[in-house]
Amino acid sequence: MNVTKIDIEAIIAEQMIQIPKGTIELRDDRIKEKWTTEIKSFFILKYPVTQDLYLTVTNQNPSTFQGGKLPVETVSWIDAVSFCNALSESLGKDKCYEIDLVTEIVTLNSEANGFRLPTEAEWQFACQAGTKDIRYGVLSEIAWFKENSNNHTQEVGQKMPNDWGLYDMLGNVWEWCTDIYDETVYGSYRVFRGGGWCDQERSVMATTRRRSHPFSFKIDDLGFRIVKNK
Repeated sequence: MNVTKIDIEAIIAEQMIQIPKGTIELRDDRIKEKWTTEIKSFFILKYPVTQDLYLTVTNQNPSTFQGGKLPVETVSWIDAVSFCNALSESLGKDKCYEIDLVTEIVTLNSEANGFRLPTEAEWQFACQAGTKDIRYGVLSEIAWFKENSNNHTQEVGQKMPNDWGLYDMLGNVWEWCTDIYDETVYGSYRVFRGGGWCDQERSVMATTRRRSHPFSFKIDDLGFRIVKNK
């Protein structure tokens, strides 16, 4: 099912949830380090980007599991940020990313009024909804993962949301974040968070961090959601 630009405006208006300012402690178990980040108030989409929305903005649907209300997946990080730019332009907002496909250099304008991927600090802060818990409920009640997913993605919004009204933050699909993981070790690899439909319970936590190549890596349990500055 395709939708119109007017529908996109309505979807964004209805589904963007304001997250309050705060602080979040992040950790990297690989290098045994922790750090604290200040979070400004921002808006985040209550669901992962669906195939309906992605198709309307890009006229493409790369997903392995097809269905309008399923999360879009099999998208690279560059696909996700390109979607953010296209959505911004379609709604008359400034693009957040400058993309040079020749050099594969992408520059973020963090002050732009358009749409972007969350930083991983924003993502985790939104997921934990002001707590320090690794999950916001019993996993089977809040997430699609290996035990209950029937080996594929599920329509967004069927499980219980967290206390801030966000659905599918854990499970269903991993979600790309803006951040480079560790440039000195992994170069341009970008972070993704949250766990997916084929992950064991132990991997589906608010604190789990993974990474891969921003231009070449895409898989059927990896999607994204969008944020916007307040």
